Amino acid sequence: MKEVREEVSTTTDSPKSSLDISAEAMSELSSLTVALVSEYFERIADLPVFPETTGGETALRLGRELPAEGEQIAKLLNDCRAIFDRSRHNGHPRFFGYVASPSTAPGAFADLIASTLNVNVTSWRSSPAATELERLVVRWLGSLVGYSDDAQGLLTSGGSLANLTAVLLALRTKSATNAGRTGLWSAGPPMTIYAADQAHMSVAKAADILGIGRDQVRLIECDDRFRMNVKTLRAQIKKDLKKKFKPFCVVGSAGTVGTGAVDPLMEIADVAKEFGLWFHVDGAYGAVGALDQRKRSLFAGIERADSVSLDPHKWLYMPVDCGCLLYRDQEAARATFANDEADYIKVHGLLDDEAFAFWDYGIELSRRFRALKIWLTLRYYGTRRIAEAVSHDNSMAAYLAQRVSAADDFELLAPVELSICCFRYVPAKLRKKLQTASAAERRRIDAELDQLNAGVMAAVQRGGYAYVSNATVKGRFALRACITNFRTTEADIDQTLEVIREAARELMKEKD
Repeated sequence: MKEVREEVSTTTDSPKSSLDISAEAMSELSSLTVALVSEYFERIADLPVFPETTGGETALRLGRELPAEGEQIAKLLNDCRAIFDRSRHNGHPRFFGYVASPSTAPGAFADLIASTLNVNVTSWRSSPAATELERLVVRWLGSLVGYSDDAQGLLTSGGSLANLTAVLLALRTKSATNAGRTGLWSAGPPMTIYAADQAHMSVAKAADILGIGRDQVRLIECDDRFRMNVKTLRAQIKKDLKKKFKPFCVVGSAGTVGTGAVDPLMEIADVAKEFGLWFHVDGAYGAVGALDQRKRSLFAGIERADSVSLDPHKWLYMPVDCGCLLYRDQEAARATFANDEADYIKVHGLLDDEAFAFWDYGIELSRRFRALKIWLTLRYYGTRRIAEAVSHDNSMAAYLAQRVSAADDFELLAPVELSICCFRYVPAKLRKKLQTASAAERRRIDAELDQLNAGVMAAVQRGGYAYVSNATVKGRFALRACITNFRTTEADIDQTLEVIREAARELMKEKD
């Protein structure tokens, strides 16, 4: 074998692969790509948040034909610049639309490194370094949000997959017969799951996918702060038990995506313990808010959860995709997911850590090297600077609420607990009418305001200067600003409110 290697290494005229590129081409590709990325980070605040484009324009601009021959690197990078120019920019300081934090430069370059290595993080055998790094990062995340310094778990594509994995884990663990392996959930009493009526749609979707059925998800009413009403939760569980149903899981939200409310996790943990339920905390958006010491008390009880989901790409400034599921009982996870593997992935002759395989603990087999961007970003900035950024976002949402409350043409529609603020534009003439309106008249005015604010949102989004989304708050259409951006300033908040005012005035002028 040694002689063969030497012969190959001294052969100079062997043909190269059709996909190899020269050192000169590699240098050009590298330098142009880095220049493009650096330019983007420098000018992101000067770009329109939403581009002036129409459906099909980008594909037409870049060409629809599949080329038979390769094209020049410079042309391709110019086309990438055109893609940037026709994209919505999550990293813009006035992008408040969705729970989508901007990527940092370290995170972006970490993704490049991970894609270069291109390992498939299925097991230690397939990717030793990546597997060990992911298990380390999972423990770091558990510690960051106050869950556990020794958390187990795995990284996922996002919160939806993390919640689906958690519900399946709960279902298998709390089912006396573990009947799900043979598709016999319907053979026993109906299984029921509990979540607040503000919970993320992925909870009901998980129940649907797993065959429990959406009608077996009990949506519990919330209090005036949009937090789960624990008294109603306990009453609903007792009611279901009397009907011979099988309650198995309760989901608490550590920051809803609608208003940012944090459910009373400690009280929910007490109920879960009382009735023997799996307690899952959906912290996909908000769990990272625990890094703000001013908010830490909101998350009391998260440490009692059986599992917790969180998304570093939502509020830890990581590139998509990057979700996480944390849990303590690794053996319960293995009992849920371990199976007889196909011959080609069976692990032979390895012990302990070297025999570890993520397919024994989750749904995915093929998995990206997601941990590198978390590891590199946290090491580059350190937890103090990351926590400062999270605290800053919370302060910006509080400032927005303050400005809304102080204005005579805006109305705050929900308390601000984390970094989400829900409000609406209310012209002075309608505000006066609301103060003395009858119930029927109030419904008519609310409907008029719903229509006005929906139009305002659309106008602001397409205007490109700022971007807000919407939520339904107690039946009313709300403008929703989610601030998970370290670039946002008070000036951006003030300017966004002025843009909203201008859009509303234009719409009312057109109506008159």
